[in-house]
Amino acid sequence: MDFPHLFSPLTINSMVTKNRIVATPTGDFFEDKALGGAGIVIAGHAIVEPGHSSYSSADEPDPFAKYEVEETRRRVLKIHQAGAKASIELFHGGEYARVHGFARGPVAKTRDDGIEVRAMTAQDMDLVAGLFGRAAREARDIGFDMVFLHFGHGWLPAQFLSPRNNQRTDEYGGSLENRARFPLQILAAVREAVGPRFPVDMRISAYEFMENSIEFPDVLEFIRMAEPYLDTVQISAGVDIGIQGNVHCATTNFEKHMPNAVWAAEVKKNVNIPVSVVGAVMTPDEAEQLIAGESVDMVALGRPLIADPDWPRKAQEGRADEIVPCIRCLQCYHISTNRRNVGCSVNPRFWNESFIPRRAEPAARTRHVVVVGGGPGGLTAALTAAERGHRVTLLERETVLGGQLQYVAREHYKQDIRAYLDYLLRKVADSTIDVRLGCEATPDRVAELAPDALVVAVGATEVTPPIPGIDQPHVMTGNDAIMREDELGEHVVVVGAGSIGTEIGLELARLRGKQVTLVEMGDRYAPQGNSLYREGLWQKVDTTPNLQFRFRSRCARIEADGVVVVDERGTEHRLRADNVVISVGMRARSEQARAFYGITPEIVMVGDCVRPRIIMDAVFEGHTYALNV
Repeated sequence: MDFPHLFSPLTINSMVTKNRIVATPTGDFFEDKALGGAGIVIAGHAIVEPGHSSYSSADEPDPFAKYEVEETRRRVLKIHQAGAKASIELFHGGEYARVHGFARGPVAKTRDDGIEVRAMTAQDMDLVAGLFGRAAREARDIGFDMVFLHFGHGWLPAQFLSPRNNQRTDEYGGSLENRARFPLQILAAVREAVGPRFPVDMRISAYEFMENSIEFPDVLEFIRMAEPYLDTVQISAGVDIGIQGNVHCATTNFEKHMPNAVWAAEVKKNVNIPVSVVGAVMTPDEAEQLIAGESVDMVALGRPLIADPDWPRKAQEGRADEIVPCIRCLQCYHISTNRRNVGCSVNPRFWNESFIPRRAEPAARTRHVVVVGGGPGGLTAALTAAERGHRVTLLERETVLGGQLQYVAREHYKQDIRAYLDYLLRKVADSTIDVRLGCEATPDRVAELAPDALVVAVGATEVTPPIPGIDQPHVMTGNDAIMREDELGEHVVVVGAGSIGTEIGLELARLRGKQVTLVEMGDRYAPQGNSLYREGLWQKVDTTPNLQFRFRSRCARIEADGVVVVDERGTEHRLRADNVVISVGMRARSEQARAFYGITPEIVMVGDCVRPRIIMDAVFEGHTYALNV
């Protein structure tokens, strides 16, 4: 076996789990994660004070109520059918509860959204502790194997533990012993409710990344206080309220893998219960390394199992190179996307389980599918069509596959994109797809292939604005700059501070040591990205002093050794530049794509040739069309 420690059993109180993989409560696809081989599947969360304590919605139901309990029990059955153990998160929003009039926390305050928060009394604490116990008992009684208490990410127990939230002056505030009093009361109530032999898990943030917050030594001491009530503990980081701390709950591609492992390892040295870690453990190699090195006992996987629920099974069967890598784009996270356009860039089924099957069904009859364009949309369409048994021909005008991915993947911070591109290339190499590189597709050439179905995925091209001097040899596009970083001089001006331009500027300044200035007509950089992506980018930009911005300015002309920009007052400024990078957006190749219409009735445009968008859109369109050919 390639990963012997990862796939060894573990005893947690009276429960034995078949491996060391915990599927976190992300999404509703519990069955997929169980069938994919996870040892423990956490089946979403249960609000412990129904109608009052939810952060998600004022209307969130009680999963143990009379008309909900059978649906909750079905979650258990779906998980058990594959031999996984079923757990459920118990959660209380505290001062961040959505329901007007029911927000309660350590102290009275007015939230930023105007909601009045009431300070909890001792009677309130008795009630809530009892409700935690009631929820745990209900979970046990309908078949869950374990409960998962959320004491991290800024929720109610964490609010009492953190000096940032808890400024009480009574026996529940001040010292750690006092701040821990109510959280320990909750743990005691849960243990009393479920008995000594039922497994209890707890998640906690090792570090919140907020001012005046709880420090790791106090977190570690609290875990030791809590240990008598617990059977295992999961180490996370950040807070789920506000972007500043949220970006550490779910890290962006600007951060390294396994950021919480160092804290988890320290916890493991100081307790006698199993320790798990959550947060950007991306590959089986990383998971095996952590467990074999005795840093942790288990790994908790969120986004990696969204990207590929079969991650555990593929790793166990020696097929780790078939795992679809998560690219850490955070489109799956409702906080990041403001609950709009939620999905997974590399797994179209996520969030769409009701109409996209777990496995592609074989086609009723074999057809010839021609795909024009080898970017993520075209590659996905070709792979899905080939998997279903169709004869597939893919035409790509470049000499390499990948489309825009081939450029993005070269950036230092895009190691996860690189892994995804490598995965796609391996899949194509192992498939029956007839790939024709360096082949400029024309309507006549495609018609000669006599396709039964045609997928047009010709992408978009970089916009070249009519700036005087733009045709000089030291001026290049964003893609050219990525490919030619070694050739660039000391001073670089980037025209355009969208996501691509800002990332290029950051790469050149932070990693190459260049003096970089970005010129942007708007008043902020990277406005297109989701909120957590922007925060992750901002945290890097803000600590890169040799990266400067000229907002509300336009590039008037490019000279041999500089750029002349005009600010909002009409004043000209000259910026020194050894090289100038143009990154002002992408333009869809719509006209080229539309030229293929009429060759066959079965035709679709996918990806950026419709309009420039994100990877998720291209992959979804390519996959879903190929499912129905």
